[in-house]
Amino acid sequence: MHPMLNIAVRAARVAGSLIVRGFENRDDLVKQAKGANDYVTQIDKDAEMAIIHKIKQSYPEHSFLGEESGETAGESAEFQWIIDPLDGTTNFIKGIPHFAVSIALLHKGRLDQGVVFDPIRGELFTASRGQGAQLNGYRIRASKARDLSETVLATGLPFKNKTQYADYAIRLNKIFHDCGDIRRAGSAALDLAYVAAGRHDGYWERGIKPWDIAAGELLVREAGGLVTDFSGNNDPLYKGEIVAGSVKVVQGLVKHLK
Repeated sequence: MHPMLNIAVRAARVAGSLIVRGFENRDDLVKQAKGANDYVTQIDKDAEMAIIHKIKQSYPEHSFLGEESGETAGESAEFQWIIDPLDGTTNFIKGIPHFAVSIALLHKGRLDQGVVFDPIRGELFTASRGQGAQLNGYRIRASKARDLSETVLATGLPFKNKTQYADYAIRLNKIFHDCGDIRRAGSAALDLAYVAAGRHDGYWERGIKPWDIAAGELLVREAGGLVTDFSGNNDPLYKGEIVAGSVKVVQGLVKHLK
């Protein structure tokens, strides 16, 4: 395992332990609204600080971009960690056991390392650029589906800005009638990890942030999948939209999403 990936795994496990303890004691949760239908808990904040602290023990000069703490410039701008300490906070608050820690490392602007950790199921998805993707140490591969009609797809709804739903619904309707079925589970990081593992054949979503998708994007690419924006362009990290899956599935989705 790459040394920096190893540190990311350790950080994800530390955060995962905090999250599991918080999940078992949800009656004591303190939550705040960041926006419409968008919440943060003290567990989110504590988990992010624990991740940053763990990484800084080994790489104190690195930079960070965290969902809760924002951007922190370090002495070394060529290394930036992108962190979502708890992707799926609403699921966490409601007692739905589907959420994850997401940690990615950018090196000179390129995704280099990625970890998505589901602390409830104990599933650790990891990827290093050029080295493939793994689930609990075993190689994973994305689906090779060639036609939308045979797929199970994942997506997310524009719950933070419901005025966008009318446009979204038109595209959703077209895709739904072309595909096998659709899932909406509430964690972009896990949606992408499941695409990498071949559990979902494809995934699309708009209104997302880099920390939602950075680690998952690398997982999919290293598992042999394709990742684009809604126009089919190759670098979706800062576009606020993403499409992932096999080449044929992504082409089929982009046709409806353009």
